[in-house]
Amino acid sequence: MLEGQLATPKAIATPGFAALGGMAVPALIYTVFNAGDPEAMRGWAIPAATDAVLALTVLVLLGPRVPVSLKVFLTAVAIFDDLGAIVIIALFYTEQLATTSLVLAALGIAALVALNVFKVTRTGAYVVVGVFLWVAVLKSGVHATLAGVAIGLAIPMRARQGGRSFSPLKDAEQALQPWVALGVVPIFAFFNSGIVLTLASAATLASPTSLGILLGLFVGKPLGIFGFTWLSVRLGVARLPESVSWGQLAGVAMVAGIGFTMSLFIAGLAFPDPEAFRSARLSVIAGSLLSAVAGVVVLMKATHPRFNPPEHS
Repeated sequence: MLEGQLATPKAIATPGFAALGGMAVPALIYTVFNAGDPEAMRGWAIPAATDAVLALTVLVLLGPRVPVSLKVFLTAVAIFDDLGAIVIIALFYTEQLATTSLVLAALGIAALVALNVFKVTRTGAYVVVGVFLWVAVLKSGVHATLAGVAIGLAIPMRARQGGRSFSPLKDAEQALQPWVALGVVPIFAFFNSGIVLTLASAATLASPTSLGILLGLFVGKPLGIFGFTWLSVRLGVARLPESVSWGQLAGVAMVAGIGFTMSLFIAGLAFPDPEAFRSARLSVIAGSLLSAVAGVVVLMKATHPRFNPPEHS
């Protein structure tokens, strides 16, 4: 958003509208199946999430045939999606609030803003304040992931020191990336994806809750992302990513239906009952697998040279 392919308003509007549709339509589909059940409706946000790491891994496995702009688009959609999910968690899955901790959290955010305003470039200072903010937010009753968003927004994108230009934000991102990719995400997936598949558990896929999650991911995600993107482009408020066809967009919209880690996380908040959570977990895994397979098939066809002839100068 600060530099590169998404630095213009129309360019950033495209994944923004896509993410909005990718959250709204799955939630609507879930609601259609579960509107009469207040307990089941706690899970309306489960199919609205996208697992950025797994979705991007699918594109990486397809190699250079996938345009870089398409990977950037999916990355941006996933970021907007994650931010939306964090807001949803804070608003709809927070039970009780502790006023004192909220005040301390506000002081932590003010300290982060001050560090940015006074052009502090040492990431260690942001880490110290960030840990304080994380503890305060955790104790407040609001989900602690909001602290991560505040820290990321506060760290400067560009800085100069000793005549040298550098990016504290990019340095922090690169330092965290291997820990997240090789540690945090695999550990979370390991502890949340274990499931014993039996005829009884498979039968739960026919329940309204399971159908809402499965179809929300497999049908709602691509419909929402493709539909909102098409509409925003036709209205002239956004533009299709460079070198990307509508067929390729349809494929990546299906890949975005891989909910997995974030969907499982929301499912755990929505359904504290173990049996309800197991049913939701199976639906998330099924919907994510179907989305991955369908997305790969469509992308393989949409990126085939036959459908994308080389340009001649």
